[in-house]
Amino acid sequence: MKKITLGTDGPVIGRIGLGLMGMSAFYTGATQDDEGAIRTIHRALELGVTFLDTAEIYGPYLNEELLARAIAGRRDQVVIATKFGTIRHSVDEKGGLDGSPANVRLSVEGSLRRLGTDHIDLYYQHRMDPSTPIEETVGALAELIAEGKILHYGLSEAAPATIRRAHAVHPVTALQTEYSLWSRDPETEILPTVRELGIGFVPYSPLGRGFLTGAIRSLDQLDDGDFRKTNPRFAGGNLDANMVIVEKVDAVAAQIGATPAQVALAWLLAQGDDIAPIPGTRRIVALEENVGADGVVLSSDQLEALDALQPAAGERYADMAPLSR
Repeated sequence: MKKITLGTDGPVIGRIGLGLMGMSAFYTGATQDDEGAIRTIHRALELGVTFLDTAEIYGPYLNEELLARAIAGRRDQVVIATKFGTIRHSVDEKGGLDGSPANVRLSVEGSLRRLGTDHIDLYYQHRMDPSTPIEETVGALAELIAEGKILHYGLSEAAPATIRRAHAVHPVTALQTEYSLWSRDPETEILPTVRELGIGFVPYSPLGRGFLTGAIRSLDQLDDGDFRKTNPRFAGGNLDANMVIVEKVDAVAAQIGATPAQVALAWLLAQGDDIAPIPGTRRIVALEENVGADGVVLSSDQLEALDALQPAAGERYADMAPLSR
């Protein structure tokens, strides 16, 4: 697999990573086959996938613990990214945004323990805390970098002004947000900002939460607890309306003998060498399919046709208010 450097001086990683969330939380099948998930992680390493993404909130905690089991004896083969900021450790582990320096400390110690490591390669603030100035949060992260407990830090779902303020305190290595053929919002302000500052860009949900693979045709396919059952893009008539996007992706896939997932990822990779998508899956067959996108090259006409797709119907989340500050 081709490799990139994340940000100006961040870790060198395979340019397609692996999002681990669905192995332990939020999606149909989560927690049902941990041994199978571990085999998928091991296969990812064999294929050159080195960038593994988790978070303390996934479970909570189950996903970090799963990753620790998977990389036992293989720590030097992986770049671990995990996240803090959506669990308030000073208030009985309750959910809520907390970027306070005290919570940063409590969070990192928990993640280090669960992951079974003495350092985290990339530590993201998962969501921005409006009650704590970003300068204070980044100050605490800079201290952790000086101590060697984290090597780099990133932000997830941060607004351009927040990114600039954070970067002024200590350079941001990576910005993570949703970006795919059905989530193009970052192109307006986020991508220009991170590129100006030399920050790497990590698209999560690069396959539209599985939608762009063409595999989801009805909500009946999803468990009752699946996050997507209440997601606006899958609700009401939006699911059917958004099927037009899948049909266009599928048409390009048929032209080149690839799968829709590979086309969607190849389109993302074509947007720049500073982009490292983290498609998630629990299954080896889907992992191998996703990694195959590394060798898919789209023509200028195909890229133009995909660029012309209309935005997805429906908001990314039911409540967008807390996502970007």
